Amino acid sequence: MVGSSMIEGALRRDRAVVVFALLGVIMLAWGYLLLGAGMSLDEMGGMPMAQEEPIWTPAYAAVALAMWAIMMAAMMLPSAAPMILLYGTIANRRELKGDPAVGAGVFGLGYIVVWTAFSLAAVAFQFGLDHAQLLSPMMRVTSRSVAGGVLIAAGVYQWTPLKQACLRRCRSPLEFLMTEWREGRVGALKMGLRHGTYCLGCCWMLMLLLFVGGIMNIAWIATVAAFVLIEKVSPGGHWIGRVTGVALAVWGVAILVF
Repeated sequence: MVGSSMIEGALRRDRAVVVFALLGVIMLAWGYLLLGAGMSLDEMGGMPMAQEEPIWTPAYAAVALAMWAIMMAAMMLPSAAPMILLYGTIANRRELKGDPAVGAGVFGLGYIVVWTAFSLAAVAFQFGLDHAQLLSPMMRVTSRSVAGGVLIAAGVYQWTPLKQACLRRCRSPLEFLMTEWREGRVGALKMGLRHGTYCLGCCWMLMLLLFVGGIMNIAWIATVAAFVLIEKVSPGGHWIGRVTGVALAVWGVAILVF
């Protein structure tokens, strides 16, 4: 009885560590976004705004990458948290040595690596829009055709087999862990990378909607983040996603036509 209670106490302690770590990262990320709401990248990086059009120096690109990586964590980590907590719970009961909380951190690191890779692509897209003079200082697309095209593409993607396959993986964390489990820290990282890729495949087009509403528009960021969470965890999330896809496509067509 004493040994069993000690084990249960250790399990609760490790779970609490993971929960507080996730909450801490989410709060820090959202705090950064709230402090930077309405600012340009120059202001967020502490650089002087000498002109309206940004100069893409290495420092400016680094600030852009950091902004995207933090924004991805703020938006995606809440929906990934149930999976990370479930991994930590299972790891607690399977591992005979080592710290399962560290394993959960390594598992979560896989997500961060995938989201950072997407952030690099997003920065490249942002650079292209800036170079074509299609982006405002507040990082919102100024071209109606581009905005409409992104909305239509995001709406159509909600109905594609790839989107639905990735969403099923995100909505069934236990099934993924049962079929893809790998032991050890390296295994945890591989699993995090794999499931992080499914996570990205589910939501990457939704992230591009930030260019339509404004990358530093905090209300728009919160709306997209809330939708990502609802789509992944609510009972009717897959149908909510499809209905939203139709709405996005109609919105895009309306922008192009009217």
